[in-house]
Amino acid sequence: MKPIERLLLENKAWAQEHLAQDPHFFEKLARERRCDFFWIGCSDSRVHADEITNTEPGRIFVHRNIANMVINDDMTLLSALEYAVDHLLVGHIIVCGHYGCGGINAAMRKAKPDQLMLNKWLKHIKDVYRLHRHALEMISPYAERENRLVELNVIEQVHNLAQTSTVQKAWATRQGPELHGWVYGLGNGIIREIIQLDAGTPLDPIYEYDLTSLT
Repeated sequence: MKPIERLLLENKAWAQEHLAQDPHFFEKLARERRCDFFWIGCSDSRVHADEITNTEPGRIFVHRNIANMVINDDMTLLSALEYAVDHLLVGHIIVCGHYGCGGINAAMRKAKPDQLMLNKWLKHIKDVYRLHRHALEMISPYAERENRLVELNVIEQVHNLAQTSTVQKAWATRQGPELHGWVYGLGNGIIREIIQLDAGTPLDPIYEYDLTSLT
């Protein structure tokens, strides 16, 4: 059996198992549901929002990319953010990184000239490294330095969220959502919260939008 055929077979088994447990499972799943969480996670196949939070399908609206980045010209991310904040009215946005992240590891090394698009993406992580170079290079062994960059990258992406007009407008008009930075441990399955920004958290004025017309 080809690997792709096995995926389809496993899908049928999964569907049958859920129907056996609850004959109305898919009927209920198909109904419109309100998500209270928007999850910005890494594309790593070992880190699934529903599974690691033991959450039933339909509770978390998810966007994933390499190293859980919030980049101000990423239209896919910004579109998902706008939908989550303005239409789903989520109460919480979570940026979840993870230790052992391949994107973080790659960004700490010299770029390969044949990876044109990947290099452009990884440059944003390299910028985080540059901002914190002195503190990072005081850390030994290398694996601990890499883990710390995972954490610092999550913190920077949470601040990038707070600097978007979408989040600032929501803070001004409905006092939400809260922003959370989490790191998941592949080795123990535990999530750590390393930063939280409540609605209205003061920002560097250089990043603030003029929202006087909304208040």
